[in-house]
Amino acid sequence: MMERYGFDKPKFKRLLPLLSLTILYILLNPIHAETEVLNKIQTSEIAVLFGKSIENIAEDVKNLYPDVKMDLIKKLKWEIEFRPDVVLIKDRDVFVKAAGNDLIVAFAVPERNLIVLDTSRVYEKPFTIEATLKHELCHLVLHHNIERDKLPRWMDEGVCQWASGGIAEIMTKNGNKELTKAVISDRLIDIKNLLSFPKDDKSLILSYEESKSFVEYIVNQYGEQGILNVLGHMKKGHSADYSIEKSLLVNASEIEKKWRADLKKKNTWFSYFSNNLYIILFSFAALITVYGFIRLLKKKRAYVDDVDGEDKEV
Repeated sequence: MMERYGFDKPKFKRLLPLLSLTILYILLNPIHAETEVLNKIQTSEIAVLFGKSIENIAEDVKNLYPDVKMDLIKKLKWEIEFRPDVVLIKDRDVFVKAAGNDLIVAFAVPERNLIVLDTSRVYEKPFTIEATLKHELCHLVLHHNIERDKLPRWMDEGVCQWASGGIAEIMTKNGNKELTKAVISDRLIDIKNLLSFPKDDKSLILSYEESKSFVEYIVNQYGEQGILNVLGHMKKGHSADYSIEKSLLVNASEIEKKWRADLKKKNTWFSYFSNNLYIILFSFAALITVYGFIRLLKKKRAYVDDVDGEDKEV
């Protein structure tokens, strides 16, 4: 994920394989580098590096990891033979500087078997430590088995959201609203253009939502084994398009057409207004209130003017 799932700094990327976890933590958290004592919890399956006051979260990560690992093995049908390093950052500002975007709550660096979590936000709905850890571990697993240039970002993010129960690694307050609005206004991003993701917030959120929706559509239409077969061909070094056609006997562009048509059936202006009826009514009521207040001010001003005019006549 380092190419865009957090870090986007070439010099840092070249140095990363040479860094110990302690040095990495200090680079991520320079504000507390001189005063904070670093702690490390380690088992045969995972290593967790953390600062003071969050040992309970580190223990949660360590204790949850075996089940998270096993769930992912069952989901993807691939073994996990590497040991990930998990860095916990409690300072939100420091994490945002590292991640490069305020929406991101976690990221993974496959080249380093590294997962970095923002502990100030991973407990906020809809996130949980378990789901977020599973999502980031999924990225490491995919990159361990598929060459980076064969793994488009939409596939990477779509599969990891599917594997982690629909959870992404970014904060969104409106569910899949960006996807709904994009379908209604006919501004969906072509899947072929999601080899990497845009940087602006709205397009980034839409890219995550599209990736999730497209992969879930494949799973719904062709079963879980269908997407696993696609990943299996990609593991052999084939492109995503070739793997889709070979596994599902239909090309990616045809699947995208059917996916778009399915979205249009489910997302109409009527359904959009129905789902947002409360907000629309509340906004309408607010406008009426403002309008009424303005009329009241005008009447009051007119009354004052009339009184002043009568006083002058007297």
